[in-house]
Amino acid sequence: MKRLAFKMHLNEGQKQEYIKRHDEIWPELKQLLKDAGVSEYSIFLDEETNTLFAFQKVDGDGGSQDLGKTDIVQKWWAFMADVMKANPDNSPVSTELEEVFYME
Repeated sequence: MKRLAFKMHLNEGQKQEYIKRHDEIWPELKQLLKDAGVSEYSIFLDEETNTLFAFQKVDGDGGSQDLGKTDIVQKWWAFMADVMKANPDNSPVSTELEEVFYME
């Protein structure tokens, strides 16, 4: 099992809407993530900088970032594009983070 982490950026004033949308995550998106081997997925917010920090455990080679060609992920990106920084294709602007320490 590998651990992946990345950061994204939430638009100012969008915290409650971001939380609401994730509280109501679409069942088919959740199933797609699980089918892709994502067994844990957490997102944390640094309110001082509006930086979102995402962490996931993944079985296999991929992760959520590799599902961008699926219809459901493209629809989710479009749904979320107004509350966070997004690329022209609506994918979230994200930066993969290097793991520099892990304690079991």
